[in-house]
Amino acid sequence: MIHCNYDVIMKAQIIQIGNSQGIRIPKVLLEESRIVGEVELELHHDGILIRKAQKPRSGWDDAFKAIADLDDDELADENLNGAFDKKGWQW
Repeated sequence: MIHCNYDVIMKAQIIQIGNSQGIRIPKVLLEESRIVGEVELELHHDGILIRKAQKPRSGWDDAFKAIADLDDDELADENLNGAFDKKGWQW
């Protein structure tokens, strides 16, 4: 496996794939990026960024653990703690 310094540049041809078009990504790039399965495509003014698809709520476990370790369970946005939240609730 190559050690990536993010200056790796390779050329690829856009090819016809059914009714769509695509590119073949060299194996070494896929191995180095550890991209498998589903990806996200993001359009930029100078190209298209391809990255691993983010799983919903990824990283939440680590964030909750960090909050618990700091004993910090205060609301991050004080605007969420308005009159509606302060009103006495009846069940």
